[in-house]
Amino acid sequence: MSLLERRTTLSATPRGERLPPAASRAGLPGSDRVRGWVAAAGVALLALVLRLHDLGNPRAFAFDETYYAKDAWSLRHFGYVQTYVEDADKAILGGQTTGLWTGDPSMVVHPELGKWLIALGESAFGMTPFGWRVSSAVVGALMVLVMVRLARRLTRSTALGVLAGLLLCLDGQHFVLSRLALLDVYLAFFILCAVACTVADRDWTRSRLADLVEGTRLAADAWGPRLLWRPWRLAAGLCWGAAVSTKWTALFVLAAFGLTMWLWDAGARRSFGVRWAVAKSALIDATPALAYVVLLPFVLYVLSWTGWLLHADVYERALSDTQYGPYWGSYLETDATGFFPELWQSLQSLWHYHQDVFSFHTRFLDDSTHAYQSSPWGWFVLNRPVGISTELDIAPGEQGCTAAAGSTCLRQVLLLGNPVVWWAGTAAALWSVVAGLLRRDWRHGLVLVGLAATWLPWFRYDDRPIFSYYSSASLPFLVLALVLLVGGIAGGPGSSRVRRLLAGSVAGVVLALTVVAFVFFWPVWTDELLTNAQWLQRMWFRRWI
Repeated sequence: MSLLERRTTLSATPRGERLPPAASRAGLPGSDRVRGWVAAAGVALLALVLRLHDLGNPRAFAFDETYYAKDAWSLRHFGYVQTYVEDADKAILGGQTTGLWTGDPSMVVHPELGKWLIALGESAFGMTPFGWRVSSAVVGALMVLVMVRLARRLTRSTALGVLAGLLLCLDGQHFVLSRLALLDVYLAFFILCAVACTVADRDWTRSRLADLVEGTRLAADAWGPRLLWRPWRLAAGLCWGAAVSTKWTALFVLAAFGLTMWLWDAGARRSFGVRWAVAKSALIDATPALAYVVLLPFVLYVLSWTGWLLHADVYERALSDTQYGPYWGSYLETDATGFFPELWQSLQSLWHYHQDVFSFHTRFLDDSTHAYQSSPWGWFVLNRPVGISTELDIAPGEQGCTAAAGSTCLRQVLLLGNPVVWWAGTAAALWSVVAGLLRRDWRHGLVLVGLAATWLPWFRYDDRPIFSYYSSASLPFLVLALVLLVGGIAGGPGSSRVRRLLAGSVAGVVLALTVVAFVFFWPVWTDELLTNAQWLQRMWFRRWI
């Protein structure tokens, strides 16, 4: 095979066909490139409008918003998270924001980037339900845009990219999380961005290698060109750093895709005739990659704790000797003087603080229970949604309640995925196992790596309260599995009209059912008024109640 032939066969579509040069992969030439961006922006705008609708309701601290919204306000105004007085929630909802924090540090158990993003909304719109939720809505819409672009890159189809974006846009779990001041939508967003950049790096690298190798003959013991500058890998490192700075669980995904990047690099070198490509790539590719996907995320993670480091003395006085771990050390008994000694002491204290937080997560929740906890085995089939807020016993005539005499109405926000998206996506993921392992299709392999890295680690912690919405980072990979399945049914440009009609019909039916389900479950996703009978119509299983 000639070098030119190798270059054009480095990648293939889900149907096994050759792709154009990777440099043009993100958008096909001409008007289709523009249409791709316009379509992505249009779906993202739809997502934003839906998520901003009546965002201030329920006018309360819903679920864990009681922690993150106040922590974000504290970070923004004091530089570190302080504890608050009793009945602070009621006072804040009444418009009070002063005199509610004690000055004592709070032992927060998640990194701080997500709370800083929540604080942006509070800074712009005040300490109100809309203010502490608006950043989530914006990030949720941006995640839809990234979903469209990633799916389009993988399939070379704007239509399939739009389908992926609409499925994510109309999913109930993603929709509700985008309307709450919780950390999970930020985590899922940064992970998806990192994966999208990683895929772009794969394309860019193979195109660049082809440029460098073209016109030369590699020796039998050749290693291939060295690529130190990897712009998309740099972008991926920034996104991985942001993900880990939101929640530690991103570390599992980073590790999985770090290994995947190494294998992709090795595959690229093997396609040019490099022998022992896996071993050689470990030195020539994986070693420099440590700077991009280990060192850079680590630096960003430490920087995300800047507020903590600047107030380390406060934490040292209040939290250096707790039930979560041993005393931090005798070094605290001597005041450090000078910038670098103070920085070193603060970093030591931050390390001990992390040990205490790890102990909290792994040891101090084992005997806890929660009404909405669930096993990861059932997350993809929606075995146990989470009730975010509920207002019961609304009498007929109150708030527009039209219930019959002797009955009542209610309002609820239920963190429940769109059944069509999740069930169809789960079925498609099973097909990805076949396509990824038997057909060796790297795109389905991408889906499997993403699902494994975002789902399997939770089985290690299923002896403590964990919740179905922890699967929010898995959702994009279920959507990709479904879109790749539709693309596989359609076949390539030369496929029969029957195949294309079948694929279009499958996509149309799935999308239509998704829209119907979205409209049907809208009231329990948005705190709308329902009679008890109407509510029960939406509770398809006992475990949904």
